[in-house]
Amino acid sequence: MSSITIRNLDDKLKASLRLRAARHGLSMEQEVRNILQNTLAAEARPASGLEFAMRINQRFKGLGANELALPERLPPRPVPNFDPA
Repeated sequence: MSSITIRNLDDKLKASLRLRAARHGLSMEQEVRNILQNTLAAEARPASGLEFAMRINQRFKGLGANELALPERLPPRPVPNFDPA
């Protein structure tokens, strides 16, 4: 397997990567491998509208959006008259 070196990595980016790896219980190197693999795999397959909708649904699932009170619908406004007077 080959290796890669990334120079001039911003300190904030490196700290974020370290925290993300810790949250996932991985080394920083494995976290970077996962990020690269997931990103390149996502680019390789065509995205469908359904897949996009499912990702949005997963992102906001469990936030209680179904319990939100919807405002009453009002009748539409009258069509404006653009005729010169």
